[in-house]
Amino acid sequence: MPTHTMKAIRLHEFGGPDVLRYEEVPVPEPAPGEVLVRVHAVGLNPPDWYVREGMPGIPPEFRPPFDLPLIPGTDISGVVEAVAADVQGFTAGDEVIGLLRFPVLMQSGAYAEYVTAPASDLALKPATVDHTHAAALPMSGLTAWQYLIDVGHDHPSPFQQAKHRPTALNSDTTVLINGAAGGVGHLALQLAKWKGAHVIAVASGTHETFLRELGADEFIDYTKQRPEDLVRDIDLVLDAVGGPTSRRFLPTLKRGGALHPVYFGEFDDEENAKLGVTVTGTQVRANGAQLAELGHLLDAGTVRAAIDSTFPLADAQAAHERAARGHIQGKIVLTVA
Repeated sequence: MPTHTMKAIRLHEFGGPDVLRYEEVPVPEPAPGEVLVRVHAVGLNPPDWYVREGMPGIPPEFRPPFDLPLIPGTDISGVVEAVAADVQGFTAGDEVIGLLRFPVLMQSGAYAEYVTAPASDLALKPATVDHTHAAALPMSGLTAWQYLIDVGHDHPSPFQQAKHRPTALNSDTTVLINGAAGGVGHLALQLAKWKGAHVIAVASGTHETFLRELGADEFIDYTKQRPEDLVRDIDLVLDAVGGPTSRRFLPTLKRGGALHPVYFGEFDDEENAKLGVTVTGTQVRANGAQLAELGHLLDAGTVRAAIDSTFPLADAQAAHERAARGHIQGKIVLTVA
């Protein structure tokens, strides 16, 4: 068993990257149904900085309670250290990945040398990739999967009444992905190609080579041209940027088409009905079984997880500063010795 203390990043107050402190804290104990994982790498995701800032801009009724101090992070790749007596399917020494407890806990203690995880949130790590690349997969991969392939849960989105139904993707489908170079976008592009779709990638020009290598059929540099001026008759827009400007993609859709904003924006149901289009999103949820399917695609070489940059755990502040500069290509990952 590990010693009883470990290194972790904690925040004692909300604010900028400088509130992230590298500290010595107790190693957590796995509860029934849980596994203790020795963390080797941690994938960074937007909820990490939203929570660090105290989730400004989120109405209080949607804001989950946070007890400070907290250890941020949700995405891990590591090795099982110990399992609770009732856990089946994992044993000490197994290499695993997971999106932990999301969104029940917006942050679940991943920025640390050890973390506990519900066994149902874990999948075996893809054997063909290292911990750094494996840690890039969970939240971004599951977001892409639950938007495009299979929701896999019945929980309603907090932002809409309509149920999200993924659009059937095949060789007759044209998909536009906005924010295609980021964590969700670059994985969604590859899942759409896996299904045979024709994919138009939207990103800034520096990402063109990267996105064409991942299989993009067409590329639009949004710093030079507006996709809504260029394209029409799209079956599906996955807007990985989302938010208030997402409705600008409505004119690009054919009747019967769908717009899936990853961060929900302002939409008018009457306008959508008049255009004959569907606008829905979902909230990504931890799902070990779906993560295992994504892991198989990584092992087969069908999908690859790209790394923007890596930082040691102790340098989490610098990793968050990198995130704040934007134009991320793939994922930022913390490495844990």
